[in-house]
Amino acid sequence: MFERAALIHYHEIGLKGRNRAAFERRLRDNLEFALAHLISGRVERISSRLLARVADASLLDEVCRIAASLPGVSYAAAAYVTSRGSDDMNAAALLAVREVPRARTFAVASRRSNTDHPVTSREMNRIIGQYIVDNTALAVDLSAPDVRCSIEVVQGEAYLFSRKFPGVGGLPIGTAGTVISLLSAGIDSPVATWRLMKRGAVAVGVHFSGRPQTNELSERLVVDIGSTLARSGGLGRIYVVPFGDLQREISLLTTPDLRVLLYRRLMIRVAERFAALEGAKALVTGESLGQVASQTLDNIAAVDDAATLPVLRPLIGTNKLEIIAEARSLGTYELSTQEHADCCTLFMPRTPATHATVAEVRHAETALEVKRMVGAAVSAAEYHDFVCPAYRAPKRLPGVRPAGER
Repeated sequence: MFERAALIHYHEIGLKGRNRAAFERRLRDNLEFALAHLISGRVERISSRLLARVADASLLDEVCRIAASLPGVSYAAAAYVTSRGSDDMNAAALLAVREVPRARTFAVASRRSNTDHPVTSREMNRIIGQYIVDNTALAVDLSAPDVRCSIEVVQGEAYLFSRKFPGVGGLPIGTAGTVISLLSAGIDSPVATWRLMKRGAVAVGVHFSGRPQTNELSERLVVDIGSTLARSGGLGRIYVVPFGDLQREISLLTTPDLRVLLYRRLMIRVAERFAALEGAKALVTGESLGQVASQTLDNIAAVDDAATLPVLRPLIGTNKLEIIAEARSLGTYELSTQEHADCCTLFMPRTPATHATVAEVRHAETALEVKRMVGAAVSAAEYHDFVCPAYRAPKRLPGVRPAGER
């Protein structure tokens, strides 16, 4: 009887000034890419909202769920699209409240974006509310109703709905540039990566595998984690770097207590090489202050001394229980807790330094051929690509190949 559509409200975009239209276009493009197989026509921009029409009403819930999973979306509503005529709006409102079958109470909340509509919001609430009372057994409850019928009159049409799918908020992916994420198969770094994606960044992962000193399980897990992160369209690629032999070299040439910091400094330098190839403007890690020995303020400063790009740590003030809860919500926790050999545990000293100085690690690093080691790490890397509409792969990748080509 009525056309069905996902009415999509965005989040922080509404606070933008002159750049708002660019953010809206980016979110619309992301939605069109994610929903191309489900919707009819293009995603429309209508007065601070986006609209995705469906030819098959049975697909509407899936459209809303996918839309709500994309950064930048506040919520997606399963709407009836009607004319602004009173009879159509009454009939659609009745259908909307009946989508919550066990409801006993209801409320109506109307809003006009076009003041040329002759009926005020308050009068719409009264007229449509009375129609629902006359045609159902529902009672009015304006404070805590079981079902709320929302009505939005926008640009010549009315949109009525009772079911909303909460979104993840944030900014549309592709509006904040590219970051390189040091992505392990553990719990923390996928959550850190997701947080940057929610701020509009395209993420490119760099995974340091313990291979050939360990098996390839961490690599398989990180690709599965990448597939989970990529559902929101924010992960473009993961580079996998065999790092075990380089760690062994560091362990043989340097003092044991500084090994972990030297591993981290080398990882930072390798990640920056990939940042240069990808045009990334920052690195991302999953570190949380004081969580392990390498994450004290002194040791963080000693590692950051090797960086020329900003190193972002979105979890720095977050405790482990909070990170675990977010990983569960994200869908990466079960993968991250599978037993695997982590490169960070290779050749671990019994008593790692907790308060190293920059001077100490720089001196220890003189025993290493850092430039050669960085080159060897990059040239041995392989990559896995993911579906990301805002990602543009680099044209030149000296020595780096797609996974499985070696």
